Formats: sequence, structure tokens, C-alpha cells
Amino acid sequence: MAKKGEQRITLGLVCTVCKNRNYVTTRNKLNTENKLLLKKYCKHCRKVTEHKENEKLK
Repeated sequence: MAKKGEQRITLGLVCTVCKNRNYVTTRNKLNTENKLLLKKYCKHCRKVTEHKENEKLK
């Protein structure tokens, strides 16, 4: 059964090259303790770059 309380948090993904926030996603804070680091397409750089977790959004 699911635990009560908020398990998932909303966060923004920031390009490590140009520092623009391109994506908004969620993650389960109990299962993934480390910060996210994903390879995504950046429309500002026009190539696939690493995007890292920035901050919680509301």
C-alpha cells in the first residue's frame, strides 16, 4: 500500500552548457536519493547535452 504524504517532487532540468532551464520533470525522493543527470536535447545549443537537476518547483 502507498505511504501517505508527498513522495514525488517537481524539479527543473538545466543544461550544463548554456545554463537554460529546458525541461520540467518529477522524481520519487525516496527511491532516487542522488540528483538527476540526464542527456537531453537542448534547443538553445541545438545538440544533446547533459541536463542536471536544479531546484524544486511548485
